[in-house]
Amino acid sequence: MISLLLMAIPVVGLIMLFVWAFSGSTNPSKANYAKAGLLWAAIVIVIYIIMAVALLPAIISSLNSSSYY
Repeated sequence: MISLLLMAIPVVGLIMLFVWAFSGSTNPSKANYAKAGLLWAAIVIVIYIIMAVALLPAIISSLNSSSYY
């Protein structure tokens, strides 16, 4: 329960995931859960970067082509 509350805090949660995933004294279940959480975070970040790179030219183009009265 405390683990989930710590993970809800943005920066602290990410740091704790690294600590739990790569610490030798952590329960194996929690270590696997933390590794899975880090994997999901990496997947989401990659998808976000791909979408930003794909949509940014369209947004810039629409801003440049708009006319002001």
